[in-house]
Amino acid sequence: MTPLVHKHLIVRAEVLNPPVDENLVSEQVRVLIERIGMKILMGPYAKYVNIQGNRGLTIATIIETSHVVMHTWDECDPAMIQLDVYTCGPLDTQVVFDWLEQYSPVRTQYKYLDREFDLEEIPVKQERKPHQYTSKEIVQAMDELLNI
Repeated sequence: MTPLVHKHLIVRAEVLNPPVDENLVSEQVRVLIERIGMKILMGPYAKYVNIQGNRGLTIATIIETSHVVMHTWDECDPAMIQLDVYTCGPLDTQVVFDWLEQYSPVRTQYKYLDREFDLEEIPVKQERKPHQYTSKEIVQAMDELLNI
C-alpha cells in the first residue's frame, strides 16, 4: 500500500475566459482529475449562481483521495477562479497549472501545502507557457490601454 500524503494546492486565478456552462465545466473538471491520476467517487456537481454580485459557478467533486472544488465569479473583470485540489496521494502541480490555461489566466497566485504534520508550504516552480503575441501586437495593445 502506498503511504498517505496530504498535499493541498490552493489557486486564485484572474482569467479572461471563465467557465459559465455547468455541463462543460463538469467535463473539464473530469479531465483535470483524470490528468492528475485521481479517481472520482462522486460528482462533479456544478451549479451556476445567477445572483447579481455573486454570479458564477461552483463545482465540487469527491475523489478517492479527497476533493477538487472550484468557484468562479464572472461579473468581475477579469473574472476570478478559486481552485482547491486536496489529495492524500502524489500531485503534479504543473498538470493543474497547464489545465488552467484553457481559461486564459492573466494572473495566478497559489499556495501548495503539505498538511501531513503541519501546514508547511511547499515551493513550486510554475512553468509559464510563452505567449503567442508579437512585439507589435503587445505595443498596440498597450497603446490602446493607454489611449495613445
